[in-house]
Amino acid sequence: MSAPQVGLGLGGPAVTGGPAAAPEYGPAALSRLPRPLQVGWRAILTIWANGKARIGIVILAILILAALSAPLIAPYSPTASNFGQSLPPSGAHWLGTTGSGQDVLSRLIFGARVSLFVAFAAGVLSTIIAITVGVFAGYLRGFAEETIGFVVNLFLVIPALPLMIVLATYVPSRGVDVIVLVVVITGWAWGARVLRAQTSTLRNRDFVAAAEFSGERPGRVVFREILPNMTSLVAASFLGAATAAVLGEAGLEFLGLGNPSTISWGTMLFWAQNSNALLTGQWLQILAPGLCIALLATSLSLVNFGIDALSNPRLREGGSR
Repeated sequence: MSAPQVGLGLGGPAVTGGPAAAPEYGPAALSRLPRPLQVGWRAILTIWANGKARIGIVILAILILAALSAPLIAPYSPTASNFGQSLPPSGAHWLGTTGSGQDVLSRLIFGARVSLFVAFAAGVLSTIIAITVGVFAGYLRGFAEETIGFVVNLFLVIPALPLMIVLATYVPSRGVDVIVLVVVITGWAWGARVLRAQTSTLRNRDFVAAAEFSGERPGRVVFREILPNMTSLVAASFLGAATAAVLGEAGLEFLGLGNPSTISWGTMLFWAQNSNALLTGQWLQILAPGLCIALLATSLSLVNFGIDALSNPRLREGGSR
């Protein structure tokens, strides 16, 4: 009988040739990963440990998967109008049909693509502007700080919805890109204000002063020393901007300020209102897209609870404290 052989695994020496040794997962294995992967994995675990964030992640994942697999799971084409008009829910049409003879469920599934695109595209662009303006406004001193702060406060006091309506009305084109642009213009100021306040606090820390005394340029100090310490605030700013984008897109489309031929949850509400869906008893045409908009906004808000736990350990739940 041959002697068991000794090999090296993730957790150190392991005996082979006998019973299978279980691989090691835990702090020891995590410590062998590169530093960026360790930080990222711990952040994921912290977010997942939050019960509200878990619910939000599951809802968001379902909506994203439905949007990506829309051609596979939608029962009909979203533009097909060869069905009966204003049919009630049935086995062939689970949510009924519209006044134009289109399947409501198919349009709901395909509409998730545009609504999610607007949410994430506007969220990313708003966050980029908020980072650029907010971080430099908090780091710079003197006239530059006062000027940038004045611009941020100016956008904060302007009502967002009336400004979006005015911008969308006078823009010649009414595509999805215009909706994203309008939402970005009106949605970056809140994130910039939060990042500016945090940067004003961090710029007086010792590690920032050491970087300045070593001759680092202001841009390098901002993006290499200050910004990495505000990762959770940046993520929270993105989620807040994406939530506002979802609601803003739905509001503009409902008012008819978008492209009516675009298939989104907002345009579904627009056409349902135009066809008097509530008066004719077709309440699912309004309830279905409205519920999806609410679920998307709620999921982003719930994920934000987990992001808050990254920057505030007191908010962490269970074993992640």
